Amino acid sequence: MQMPLEILVLDDEKIVCTRLRPALEKEGYRVETFIDSLQAKQRLEEHRFDIVVTDLRMADIDGLELFRFINEKWPGTKVIIISGFATVEVTREALQVGVSEVVSKPFKISQLKDIIDKVSSEIRRSRE
Repeated sequence: MQMPLEILVLDDEKIVCTRLRPALEKEGYRVETFIDSLQAKQRLEEHRFDIVVTDLRMADIDGLELFRFINEKWPGTKVIIISGFATVEVTREALQVGVSEVVSKPFKISQLKDIIDKVSSEIRRSRE
């Protein structure tokens, strides 16, 4: 039996975390949510997650800065950026540095779940 994949969700809008956590847990993922980027980074210092879903623009640390930290500390962790500011340039830059996906806000939870399922399949295949 496979262990459930672990996901960290970081968004300074509490409603995003409140809605995503139960939806992803229902799909069998272990989920931790954060609305404070510094607290999320501190948790990432001590624990490796399979997937991180992070907002792009936040106080203290932005999503790309967090991605660079994660990529250095936990290179196998997949990062999905969600943003209300996902311009073509931002999306291109994020994908060029290795972000798995960029999702524009507002998004449907089903859309994000489909992306997470796709990334999860890639993770599981790479572990076989």
